[in-house]
Amino acid sequence: QVQLVESGGGLVQPGGSLRLSCTASGSIFRLNVMGWYRQAPGKERELVATITNGGSTDYADSVKGRFTISRDNLKKEMCLQMNSLKPEDTAVYYCKGIRSMSWGRSEEYWGKGTLVTVSS
Repeated sequence: QVQLVESGGGLVQPGGSLRLSCTASGSIFRLNVMGWYRQAPGKERELVATITNGGSTDYADSVKGRFTISRDNLKKEMCLQMNSLKPEDTAVYYCKGIRSMSWGRSEEYWGKGTLVTVSS
């Protein structure tokens, strides 16, 4: 089993930057895909970015060009560098890992979230 813990959230002004970190207590080699999700007040949780074990990345259109996702399996860490932050980026950000299993099944691991507030 894997436990994920997010850190790095806080208050930042529009146009500023933050770097979020997701640290695992166990190995993340088996987590084929990891990603960041966010949930804004009154809205459903949405996908922000994903990264595979091989390093392939994908981003939501709303953050493409501003956010960068990365992972280091040896350090058991996944990060999200957020630049040019906008008020609409305000949300609780969650770390997620997916382990693919047999016959189309999978296991999901979630952190408890870290709050990012973008406001002047």
